[in-house]
Amino acid sequence: MLVFAGLSSFSSPFSILARDGASAARRGSLQLAHADVETPSFMPVGTLGAVKGVSFDLLETWDCRLLLANTYHLMLRPGLEGVRRAGGLHAFMGWEGGILTDSGGFQVMSLEKNRRVTEEGVEFRSHLDGDLFRLTPEHAMELQGAFGVDVAMCLDVCPGLPAQREEIEAAVERTSRWAQRCRASYRGPGVLFGIVQGGPHEDLRARSARQITGIDFSGYAVGGVAVGEPKEQIEAVTAYSASLLPADRPRYLMGVGTPADLLRAVRAGFDLFDCVLPTRNGRMGHAYTAGGEIAIKNARFARDFGPLDPACGCPVCRRHSRAYVRHLFVLKDITAPVLLSVHNVFFFLGWMRKIREAISSARLAELETPPEGKIA
Repeated sequence: MLVFAGLSSFSSPFSILARDGASAARRGSLQLAHADVETPSFMPVGTLGAVKGVSFDLLETWDCRLLLANTYHLMLRPGLEGVRRAGGLHAFMGWEGGILTDSGGFQVMSLEKNRRVTEEGVEFRSHLDGDLFRLTPEHAMELQGAFGVDVAMCLDVCPGLPAQREEIEAAVERTSRWAQRCRASYRGPGVLFGIVQGGPHEDLRARSARQITGIDFSGYAVGGVAVGEPKEQIEAVTAYSASLLPADRPRYLMGVGTPADLLRAVRAGFDLFDCVLPTRNGRMGHAYTAGGEIAIKNARFARDFGPLDPACGCPVCRRHSRAYVRHLFVLKDITAPVLLSVHNVFFFLGWMRKIREAISSARLAELETPPEGKIA
């Protein structure tokens, strides 16, 4: 493993506590400055420092230990100085658990016409007011260091799909060069993860993994998944990519996915996950349940006085019926998306808890996945 001259080796904050005998799944502990995170773990997405519709009090009650925020969005508002004056991102948010910040590479690349990518970094115009910003690997490290996050991510190049192989190959090479610059400039206080790219191409994934794992990082992520490719390709890339990453470091699959996606990725050997689906789909009126995903706006729920999920112990299912939640959506009451977001985040956190327990008890193969692909 390559360690840059003059830089000490990053230590691994990760330990494996149990393994599944029938797959690559493992249960572990990720020891961070603000939290000891039990893995496999799902990180609720708090892009701008808040998980939409879900209070920190609830997350703490549910023993959620790690949230995801986004460097790109936070640099636009409240901005570096705003967070710095508050005493760091934890103090600004009022959150005492762990925080992982995505570097913003995906968000910048999604701007398309409003950005210019060079070897030095990315120039882009804010989606808020059109002001010109510049983000380099060094600045991404400065931002995340000043935020005081527990896990910082390297700035990467994330091409959307479909894309030509030449574009994806160029992204792999630039991601590697930027990763070296991130590693050389990062000064903490948290740990730093590198990101593997490569699109749907196994040879490019393997090349990127060799290059990124050749740099000493505390953990490794797989990016550029679920960015427009068919589900079959997502599953194939997930299954292949985990085996390319060091077994003694945490493995993070970025931006994926449904409860079934998470279980497949855990069996492949991934440890950390994030996805906007629980809150985004909650705002759309979709609830995740043990019986599959339901669209609560459906007229058939108008006289359904049972809970969203009879097997769920969340505050919403303990108090409210499907008919009542549907009633709130019909009224367009602001409470409606909040209730479903609360339920969905609780469901995802509980699902990961079940997975961890199944790994420890050697019963992961028996775990029943909630049906997918059909919304009732």
